[in-house]
Amino acid sequence: MGYKIEYSDDKVSAWGGFSVMKNFNEKLGLKQVINSLAIPQSTSNNRYETEEIVESFLLSVWLGCSKFSHPHVLRLDDTLKQIFEWKQIPSDTTYKRFFQKFNQGIKNEVFPALQHWFFNQLVFDNYALDLDSTAITRYGNQEGNIIGYNPNKRGRPSHHPLFAFLGNERMVVNSWLRSGDTSSAHQCVDFLNETLSILENKKIGLLRADSGFASDTIFTHLESLNINYVIAGSMHQGIQHKIKQLKTWTAIGYGIGISETEYKAAKWEKTRRVVVVRQSVDVRSKATGKKLKLFDDKEFYEQYRYHIFYTNQDLPATQIWEQYKGRGDCENRIKELKYDFALEGFNLKDFFATEAALRFVNLAYNIISLFRQVSSEKRRHQRLQTLRLNCYAVGVWMTKRGNSKVLKMAVPIKKRKWMDGIFAKVEETDFPLSLQN
Repeated sequence: MGYKIEYSDDKVSAWGGFSVMKNFNEKLGLKQVINSLAIPQSTSNNRYETEEIVESFLLSVWLGCSKFSHPHVLRLDDTLKQIFEWKQIPSDTTYKRFFQKFNQGIKNEVFPALQHWFFNQLVFDNYALDLDSTAITRYGNQEGNIIGYNPNKRGRPSHHPLFAFLGNERMVVNSWLRSGDTSSAHQCVDFLNETLSILENKKIGLLRADSGFASDTIFTHLESLNINYVIAGSMHQGIQHKIKQLKTWTAIGYGIGISETEYKAAKWEKTRRVVVVRQSVDVRSKATGKKLKLFDDKEFYEQYRYHIFYTNQDLPATQIWEQYKGRGDCENRIKELKYDFALEGFNLKDFFATEAALRFVNLAYNIISLFRQVSSEKRRHQRLQTLRLNCYAVGVWMTKRGNSKVLKMAVPIKKRKWMDGIFAKVEETDFPLSLQN
């Protein structure tokens, strides 16, 4: 080896780029709102301040930590502590004790208020709201960890959280943790009411959801609120007979046809409009959808795959289908939450403690999503992994110049103008911030 190895006591951080997030959090007023929430505090003289626990937890998620033991890396980084002006950095047991303070009452008071504050920082209207759920496989004895629908790990216990996404802006409006044996639509009406209260004074233009939410209860509730919806439906026996009766199909693409009908299930109070899309298996080898399994003849069973969509709108059928296709992006949001933000990682035995961690992970996601929109001029969506490499992974150390602290950043000359631009954009940002729909 052509060089010697020596050690230094200099306090150097590899993550100096997160200093821009410290500035961004200050612009948002994150610490102030955390202190205003009804979160129980420790009475110990050596307690950590609530805003320090929350902000350091958010930072650990942004760093890529996925378990409560991982944020220990922050405790070894004295420079990050100086950047964020924390007295101390919490340990994993501190985070666990913090989340275990949440019960159902505290959860119902804290998180709607926190989300309401966040979305009050943004100006938008006539938005699309997407509902979805996912299975989170667990490997312990956590409360609510029950065997249910789990397509990735069949037969494994799981949780089944419910999400509401702001479709165009890639943000999580609301989320509830649920036990693994709940259906997609379970508690959906209460969940929707809480979500709408979070977004009060903002008009919902469209609600989209998959077939798990297609129920008369949800349809009736949305109609009572005059909310436009497009919700996918299941291919059960009654709707299959309706599809077979359709004679007129309009071609809207190569091997794709569209038609519409009306349907009323036995226990429904009213008939509802149904848009039907079929894809030819012969010309579209990757056609998605369901076959009409009730019928043996080739025309209805082998030749086509079908999708159906319930709606209360009078728009052309092709436009209804285009509206629903925009919902596909929320599947990417769930994947990003799982792979980049450790949605599945922070879990405890207590159900509401696990839900509290999950909902703070969603806050971490929203702040990064908003930061991306403020700091980048590109329309392309940058993953958190990309931001870590391009923006946050910067070697830094703290020095003094007179009575002032100076953060020295190891940034190549060619990149300094770009870095200065990000700091400038954060500094120029004023809230509430207008979002373009």
